[in-house]
Amino acid sequence: MHTWLLSCTKPVLTVGVCWQIIQNDCAYTVEGDVYFSVDKFPKYGRLSGRKLEDNRAGERVAIDSRKQNPADFALWKAAKDGEPSWDSPWGPGRPGWHIECSAMSAHYLSSTFDIHGGGMDLVFPHHENEYAQSCAACSESNVSYWIHNGFVTENNEKMSKSLGNFFTIREITKMYHPLALRHFLMSTHYRSPVNYSISQLEIASEAVFYIYQTLHDCEDALSPYREGNIKEGTESNAKMARITSAAQDCINKLCNDFQTKMSDDLHTPHILNASLQEALRFINSSLNMLKKKQPKQQQLSLIQSLVALEKEIKDILNILGLMPSLTYCEVLKQLKEKALKRAGLTEDDVLRLIEDRVLARKNKDFQRGDQIRDDLAAKGIALMDVGKETIWRPRVPCEQEQQAPATSA
Repeated sequence: MHTWLLSCTKPVLTVGVCWQIIQNDCAYTVEGDVYFSVDKFPKYGRLSGRKLEDNRAGERVAIDSRKQNPADFALWKAAKDGEPSWDSPWGPGRPGWHIECSAMSAHYLSSTFDIHGGGMDLVFPHHENEYAQSCAACSESNVSYWIHNGFVTENNEKMSKSLGNFFTIREITKMYHPLALRHFLMSTHYRSPVNYSISQLEIASEAVFYIYQTLHDCEDALSPYREGNIKEGTESNAKMARITSAAQDCINKLCNDFQTKMSDDLHTPHILNASLQEALRFINSSLNMLKKKQPKQQQLSLIQSLVALEKEIKDILNILGLMPSLTYCEVLKQLKEKALKRAGLTEDDVLRLIEDRVLARKNKDFQRGDQIRDDLAAKGIALMDVGKETIWRPRVPCEQEQQAPATSA
């Protein structure tokens, strides 16, 4: 093989792969073009599940009479006047559409690697052809998992630059926390279409707030019992205490569901929308029990249960990429700031309205108090009466439009 095939530039890398496919008798040359011969590769169609006879000639591109089989595809194209070109053993030309991916993956990842991703629209012909030419160039070539994601749609229409109906991550995260966006995307199975809507982002944002508020409350409740804050004699008793059977059942179910569903083609929606929610509700129930006066051993068992369950939840969130680098308090603050921005309010505005509501209720003007609460709820702000104090938190707006409005700067 010529020494110039060892160059790391992309066009020359593709020449090397083309050369190897020709040497293995799976490609042929015609007037400076190099074509892959699908008849010489019996596995063609294995990735997409399509049969060669089902491909209709001329459907995607004009039939080239020079091809041995109409389904043969170009590995290298002879240069046309005015086109960029590179030297090759077959004359000046450029790489075909599919060959570049095989060349780059083989160069940077080796001939075998674990995961190859892409959209559903790439299964055929792009990934089918890439699979064929990679195997034809190297018999040891193998990808363990081909992962094809569904389209992101708006109003059930595929997002695309040509239609102008797309939103960038930068635009979305001006109004929504990045973790809310990640939660939204994982709430649908990756192979299914993801229908982008503001209502779904609001639901994801509320779910994320609930996750970190629960973990924050758990952290606060456990802080007096953490190492360094435990009273003398309590630490050894706490370590000897066993977690409750209900907590162990909850942990077992969470772990089993996670292993089972993630092994079943990364089924993240079930984890986020079912298993994780059950575990968080169990934590909140246990926190309420911890506040009540109980026998010492029962209290220690509750503490151990919360510690164990908190660890499992954090491990799962970390695997899913939903464990923040900031503290829970900092993330909750950011989520509240985003909610205020979407509502067009400041925190001072909300606190003033809370004071107005307190005054209205004190004067028995309950209609005014309810109106303030309902107006804020419509904007995505929930008021919660906790004892004698009223606090606020983000929520899904009561009247949420289904279409995606433009994000503000």
